Amino acid sequence: MTKIQRNHIDLATLVAVLTLMVLSLGVVYSASATWAYEKFGESNRLLNLHALKVLLGLIALFVGMTIDYRKYRKLTKTAVLLAIAFLAITLVLGGEVKGAARWLRFGGLSLQPSEFAKFALLFHLCTLISTKGETIREFKKGFMPMMIWIGSVAGLVLLQPNFSTGSMIILISLVMLFISRARFLHVFGTIGAALPLLVGVALSRPHVMQRLKSYIDGTSGGGGQNYQLWQGIIGFGNGGLLGVGPGESKQRDFFLPESYGDFVFSVVGEEYGFLGTMFFLTLFLVILLRGFKIAKFARDEFGRLLAIGITSVITLYALVNAGVTLGILPTTGLPMPFVSYGGSSLLFTSFAVGALLNISAQTDLHPRAPKVPEGVAALQPLEDKTVKVY
Repeated sequence: MTKIQRNHIDLATLVAVLTLMVLSLGVVYSASATWAYEKFGESNRLLNLHALKVLLGLIALFVGMTIDYRKYRKLTKTAVLLAIAFLAITLVLGGEVKGAARWLRFGGLSLQPSEFAKFALLFHLCTLISTKGETIREFKKGFMPMMIWIGSVAGLVLLQPNFSTGSMIILISLVMLFISRARFLHVFGTIGAALPLLVGVALSRPHVMQRLKSYIDGTSGGGGQNYQLWQGIIGFGNGGLLGVGPGESKQRDFFLPESYGDFVFSVVGEEYGFLGTMFFLTLFLVILLRGFKIAKFARDEFGRLLAIGITSVITLYALVNAGVTLGILPTTGLPMPFVSYGGSSLLFTSFAVGALLNISAQTDLHPRAPKVPEGVAALQPLEDKTVKVY
């Protein structure tokens, strides 16, 4: 077997992700300092925890970067079965937060299995699609088996209940099927069948319906579901063009609940202004453009699909989170990747980026210079020094 040459990773993607991680330290500290001091007597309590999670995320990123992405093909089925088992256990034994069983706790540690399941399903779908080829256009042999996997994972997440993450899993999965040349009739038929299910889940969850009603009515809901949204929007208004300055947010101290979590982007808008928010969004745009370019140059179908999937997850989550904090979309519980406080999302997303960078290292985007014996280089014409990797 011919050994594949390992080239340079895509530095633009790595720099964008590392910048978001580093900036999140300052943002999370600013957003959580007052609350942490009142609850724990230490203003840097959540900062220390977040810094530890960022460190673990960096380790996960570099571990993912060193593993040949093609090896995942043999492991994805086991991973998604393990994810389904974790989700089922969470429904029975998981700790409740705001009425939802979403966490598995091990002593002082906690894990959100839906974050692991999201990527396990994505990796497995990429394996199935690249293996089945044109068979995916057949309903029974190609399309239906994948829908069983999608339905199993998304259904268990919706039962927690976690409506926003479950809906995103379905959306991302359908996007992957759509780009894999599945029949339009099958994809849109599935969307038609899934909508009544999602509506039924929404109707059975009062908090989901309240959020949708407040969004449609355009009301703040007083102290209800949309209070946090309107306080976040006020924060953006306070920030103006340049912001009020680092650590000077007023909303995070008095009005915006849990501003270090899903609404951390509002603190960015208030403290760093319009220009600051555009800088953060530009970093995600870099990830989007470079991720799709990596997909374009990927060596095989599995790598192409995996690069598209990982890039889509990160940028869709960022887009939805920004849309929610700006009042463009209904309130959800989706974090801002690499920026919001939280460990499970940061850990698994970082590992996925590592896989994306490994794919980039096996493309011709950034080829390494060839090793030429000493004394030979001077004898070679300049144009002959470039080695193409096929």
